[in-house]
Amino acid sequence: MGEERPRVSVVVPTRDRPQLLKRCQAALEAQTLSIEVVVVEDAEGRGPAWARNEGVRRAQGEIICFTDDDCAPAPGWAAALTAPILAEEAQATAGRTLMDEGATPADRAWEAIVGYLQEQAASPGTTSPGFAPTANLACTRALLQRLPFDESFSAAAGEDRDWSERATRQGAAPRLVAKALVFHQPGMSARDFLRQQCRYGQGAAQYRKSGQDRRAGSHGFYSGLLRAGFRSGRASGALVCAAQVATLTGILSARSAARR
Repeated sequence: MGEERPRVSVVVPTRDRPQLLKRCQAALEAQTLSIEVVVVEDAEGRGPAWARNEGVRRAQGEIICFTDDDCAPAPGWAAALTAPILAEEAQATAGRTLMDEGATPADRAWEAIVGYLQEQAASPGTTSPGFAPTANLACTRALLQRLPFDESFSAAAGEDRDWSERATRQGAAPRLVAKALVFHQPGMSARDFLRQQCRYGQGAAQYRKSGQDRRAGSHGFYSGLLRAGFRSGRASGALVCAAQVATLTGILSARSAARR
């Protein structure tokens, strides 16, 4: 008799961050659900979309969870995240990604933006239908085989947004599981945050170019985003405001590069 095939696999893309990866692996070893862990080292810099697709190819589970090497899932994360899929109530689920202790204002700004996008994922005016960050996502293998990540997104910017929108369009919008928690490594500086948001803007330009009816959000959407930022504190709110400028800069730079 061979070993029983695991029902749940967790894919972790990584690149040159061994200490953070150890933290992530320790958190996965503490899961209450039996899981297979598949780490994909992107030594050639092919991007997180490729790494996730490669992880799916290597994984044996019928359900595939994703997290990042700079994240530490809570002990009951895998069980909570996969429960609706195992019950055949959903094809995809997403949990909350929160900053761990010691978060900076930039960390809180990032958390506010991601949380707001998830809250607005089903709203008519959202810029990101079905948005689910891949730091905390689970899907059936069948769905991922039908809808792999788009590897033309070569950076960690826009590939999760693109996948979520395509899944939503096919009736498989990720269901939010609020108690499935992942904790992100804190310590981001304001400069790093704004550089990240500029890169997200470049990804946003590619996202809008890659699909029909992908447009900018409504005035109400962005007003709500700014309010969410200031609920995390003045400094975080100011950074969320600055992030809109950084994102626009990234969009314009990507469009300029495409015209050359």
